[in-house]
Amino acid sequence: MEMVPFPLIPKPIEVNYRACTIPYRFPSDNPKIATPTEISWINVFANSIPSFKKRAESDTTVSDAPARAQQFAERYGGILEDWKKDPESHGGPPDGVVSQKNGPLNCSDELCFTWSFMVCLQSLGRAREHLLRELGFMDIFKKVKDEENAKAISLFPEVVSLSDAIEDEGERLQNLVRGMFAGNIFDLGSAQLAEVFSRDGLSFLATSQNLVPKPWVIDDLDSFQSNWFKNHWKKAVIFVDNSGADIILGILPFAREMLRRGMQVVLAANDLPAINDVTYTELTEILSQLKDEDGQLIGVDTSNLLVANSGNDLAVIDLSRVSQELADISTDADLVIIEGMGRGIETNLYAQFKCDSLKIGMVKHIEVAEFLGGRLYDCVFKYNEVQS
Repeated sequence: MEMVPFPLIPKPIEVNYRACTIPYRFPSDNPKIATPTEISWINVFANSIPSFKKRAESDTTVSDAPARAQQFAERYGGILEDWKKDPESHGGPPDGVVSQKNGPLNCSDELCFTWSFMVCLQSLGRAREHLLRELGFMDIFKKVKDEENAKAISLFPEVVSLSDAIEDEGERLQNLVRGMFAGNIFDLGSAQLAEVFSRDGLSFLATSQNLVPKPWVIDDLDSFQSNWFKNHWKKAVIFVDNSGADIILGILPFAREMLRRGMQVVLAANDLPAINDVTYTELTEILSQLKDEDGQLIGVDTSNLLVANSGNDLAVIDLSRVSQELADISTDADLVIIEGMGRGIETNLYAQFKCDSLKIGMVKHIEVAEFLGGRLYDCVFKYNEVQS
């Protein structure tokens, strides 16, 4: 698949685009010693090993799954411990930047150290996904994704009906936004949430009414709403996140409302599985199940709704590399929406675009909450308006 820069990033990309949000290390840090931030995030990935191992053990598509799952846990745990002891082991530092010359061409110190975070998350996540695939595990969350998609599809009419019944335009938008936050809590990459989900399940409708109170840690809803009232945008590209309630009960009702308002909407989904994120193929199937025989989403025409393969295979995203397909259909968009903690908060929170942008997601790692100065399960609604 040919990969190109996302066309709505201002050029030159090396200067204007910083995917990363949290600095892992500075150029002055010793490349042989893991920084406290690196160790903290390595621990986040280490803490998720038991839940990943459990999912892998029950993968019926893999012969000898329990033994292979044990291999995964031991090998991935070993890689993480090695990175703690020596960041340059296993082919180089997990953060990728040890001096200015390793960063982008002509980068400043600030750009170099922010660049490191993206590569670190990529390294930690990619090592995990590659190891799972090497051992024959193509999609260990497939079963739970299918189950949660089926549940969410059955709830979709009720969620949409509740939204449509709200006459006040502002209240309806706020209800849709709460729905996106409620859906985004379905994240099995968080060890704590994975345990809660396995034990108790998660209720979408209850969660949407019990979000942390406003103001949220980043709360630009008022300014976004003022432009929403003006029918300010013609075409939106939405980078989607998780399967289940997230995509079906959170994003799709919001996208449907945009279609009702005459907008074009492009949904960009992962090429390959990563945790419980929805893939392009899965999203296409979900939409085929939700549409009626006339191709409508509960009375709304979907001829202006497109699904694109982003080319991504991780729970974070580096927009300097997206599929040519996505790039081609995004050039005339005037609103970019990046949803989810990995894509919209841990990366791309401060990314600037040629057009308006919205980053929306729930904070599900305490490390992110502390960096932002917020609460665990706080909400991020960051809207950037480009002045014409």
